[in-house]
Amino acid sequence: MEDEKDVMDEKNQIEPVTGGEPSEEYNLHKIIHVQSMFEKWFLDYASYVILDRALPDVFDGLKPVQRRILHSMDELEDGRYNKVANIVGNTMKYHPHGDRSIGDAMVQLGQKGLLIDTQGNWGNIFTGDPSAAPRYIEARLTKFAIEVVFNPKVTDWQLSYDGRNKEPILLPVKFPLLLAQGVEGIAVGLSTQILPHNFLELIDASIAILEKKDFELYPDFPTGGAIDVSKYNDGARGGRIRNRAKITILDKKTLVITEIPFGTNTAKLIKESKKSITNAVENGKLKIKKIDDNTAESVKILLHLQPGVSPDQTIDALYAFTDCELSYSPNACVIHDGKPAFLSVKDILKINTRNTVSILKRELEIQLRELEEQWHWVSLEKIFFEQRIYKELEKDTETWENQIVNIEKAFDPYRKLLKMEITRDMVLKLCEKPVRKISKFDIKKAEEQLLSIETDIEEIRNHLEHLIGYTIRYFTELKKKYGKGKERKTEIKNFDTIDATAVAVANQKLYVNKKEGFVGTNLKRDDQIEYVCDCSDIDEIIVFGENGKFVVSKVSEKQFIGSNILYVAVFRRNDDRTIYNMVYSDGPNGNAMVKRFAVGGVTRDKEYDLTKGKSGSKVLYFTSNPNGEAEKIKVFLKAKPKLKKLQFEFDFSSIAIKGRASQGNILSRNAVRKIEMSEKGISTLSAIHVYFDSTVMKLNVEERGTLLGSFKNNDKILSVYQSGYYRTTGYDLITHFEDNLILIQKYNPQKVLTAIYWNKKEEKYFIKRFIPDFSEKIIDFLPEGKEFHLIDVSLDYLPQMQIKYQLKNQKELSEEIISVADYVDVMSVKAKGKRINQPAIKKVKFAEPLPYDEPEEIDEVEEIEDLDQDNEISAPQSIDEEVAKEIFEIIEPRKETKKQRSEEDDSGEQLALFD
Repeated sequence: MEDEKDVMDEKNQIEPVTGGEPSEEYNLHKIIHVQSMFEKWFLDYASYVILDRALPDVFDGLKPVQRRILHSMDELEDGRYNKVANIVGNTMKYHPHGDRSIGDAMVQLGQKGLLIDTQGNWGNIFTGDPSAAPRYIEARLTKFAIEVVFNPKVTDWQLSYDGRNKEPILLPVKFPLLLAQGVEGIAVGLSTQILPHNFLELIDASIAILEKKDFELYPDFPTGGAIDVSKYNDGARGGRIRNRAKITILDKKTLVITEIPFGTNTAKLIKESKKSITNAVENGKLKIKKIDDNTAESVKILLHLQPGVSPDQTIDALYAFTDCELSYSPNACVIHDGKPAFLSVKDILKINTRNTVSILKRELEIQLRELEEQWHWVSLEKIFFEQRIYKELEKDTETWENQIVNIEKAFDPYRKLLKMEITRDMVLKLCEKPVRKISKFDIKKAEEQLLSIETDIEEIRNHLEHLIGYTIRYFTELKKKYGKGKERKTEIKNFDTIDATAVAVANQKLYVNKKEGFVGTNLKRDDQIEYVCDCSDIDEIIVFGENGKFVVSKVSEKQFIGSNILYVAVFRRNDDRTIYNMVYSDGPNGNAMVKRFAVGGVTRDKEYDLTKGKSGSKVLYFTSNPNGEAEKIKVFLKAKPKLKKLQFEFDFSSIAIKGRASQGNILSRNAVRKIEMSEKGISTLSAIHVYFDSTVMKLNVEERGTLLGSFKNNDKILSVYQSGYYRTTGYDLITHFEDNLILIQKYNPQKVLTAIYWNKKEEKYFIKRFIPDFSEKIIDFLPEGKEFHLIDVSLDYLPQMQIKYQLKNQKELSEEIISVADYVDVMSVKAKGKRINQPAIKKVKFAEPLPYDEPEEIDEVEEIEDLDQDNEISAPQSIDEEVAKEIFEIIEPRKETKKQRSEEDDSGEQLALFD
């Protein structure tokens, strides 16, 4: 044996070729290049993965493993539950892979709840808990699956992978199953992601296709939440969809998440994913002190906020920094006609609808053929007994064959009455009937049976002639039978764009070394380091220098901006209300210039010059005013000969707000020694016009939606909700409002809120009036209990109530309009209210209010000039009489002599104000 092994080893060795012809041993071996292996084997593998594993077929919406599972369940179907382990084992004779892949695929099908009726622990899509082992859980087909998915008579079959069994090539699914369930798959060089859609909406859209009407179709997730479909692109490649969790404010210290985005679960959302809430808290992006996960049959996550944290800002931060908002990029790649195809959702639905029509047609044709065969047989049997053809069997003939031939000849007069040919097999089957069958044959019953079959045939032929109408009725019946409980769970709405820097928690401390010019969150602490403010690690900062230049840069641990820093702050883009007041010298000995400006749009890390650009320019005075305040300053001049007045006051409100590129106006032509603030100013900007956009349920200042009013300082907003509570909040644009909002207005502490509600227990209507108090908490104004339902609310000064009721022995409704102010007094918010006493009330609502002149709100508006203009300062509104006299004495000689103004003029600082 060892000798044989040595010989074989020698033969398997390839000798190197040094020249000439190859040796004989070398010719015995075929060299296969790696490139050719890839060309053949890799393409075979890629084709197999694409066609037989990862991608669903557009016609039945199933991957091969799913199709085999359902076929196996149909084989085992007897109305009772089967162990999943048994189903997996039975499926393995069709599926050439392990039981694990079959079991996982079956659990995913079962969790969708459409085709598989489950029993036992099948996991939880909300918490991410896995299912129990296959031996512990059971399943059977749903009634919907039995009716819609299977029909062996219209199914095309193929041999299984080992050739021992037959499996369906495609299942005859008469429903857009692919869009209803959704699918994800990754193949070689291809992937697919089709989001699930609503059962009822798919049926309605299919009917719209059959009726040649337009339709829209959007995803619907079993986990609920809200979606923004503005970029859905019909589910085709290049589209995008955003899905948000449903987060509501329980109170000012607690948020509750009741619905989560599709594709995640509470475990991932809270802790397990990279963008989990816990990670955001640890990274300082959220200030949450405690998380309680009370999820069971529905999602309920309680987020307890740290003291002083805004719940509205936290909601936006959850969307910005965690998986409370997820984005999907649909990619509808499916197998169509045996090859991959990229389609849109509408294309897929049209194909599925046409396929349903085709399958229904085939089923009707098969039923028609079966009924015609049944009619033929019953007619043949009737003739056989009614015309006593069976008597031919009693005649004495030589052979059985002759008797059969005689019977066939006896049918000749009646062949024209039949719809099909009479075959030998039919004759033999008639002759096999026993004598007792002949004696008991009921001719009348046969005629009734024929009439019933003819009616059915006529009905099916009518269906075939009106196939589209038949298909519409089929879809309508599906909706009626199986549509209960399948209403839309995901709300369709437009999302606002969240500025992450605006909602990020200030988790860092910003420091500055003004002398050396360093700014950052990690500067070495010493006497020169100053604390600036709290900031987040994604904020931008704006830095002004004494040289009149500024730069906007991202927050970092330490960066050099430039020596002699004047002012540092967190920079908010698109902030047009922060106004900077500045006085600078135009060069070392130049004029003192004054300007008010807004920064506007900037490029990060680009240096901007606020002066005229002359070397040696220096900022003499600088303030930042978040609401456009304009202070008064006292200017002290450097003493020099003939300069009598060494100080004067200036009011920044006397000049217009301009752009940052404005050079400014001359404040004084004399050297300035110092400048001090003499009086704090008030805002010169108009009140903010705040709008409410009901599409995204957010406030804005871009004139989208309904104008709520002009807001400034401590103005508030009142919002009333269908659940029977109200909130008073500020007009911060990040404020969130719940979906059941029914009224929103600018808060007026003098306005009375009138509410009508229904007491289900007493079956009575009640009305109450109260003045909403300002409170940061949610205030309930309905009595406690589920039996109270809010009907309507009003903030009119003199509302009227319309009551429709029905008196005895009257068919028509009576109507009465009552002045609410005369009917019920203003009471406390916790009062029950007054019962509306009219009998047999059918409807109560608010009518047109009585005329009332509501006091107009006086809005102090200062006109702001174009920021791009560069006009000089206008004269102050009031000037001291002595100063005016001096100015007049100087101006008058100048007009006569037209001499050049002298720098030694003792009132030069005031003359500059009038140039």
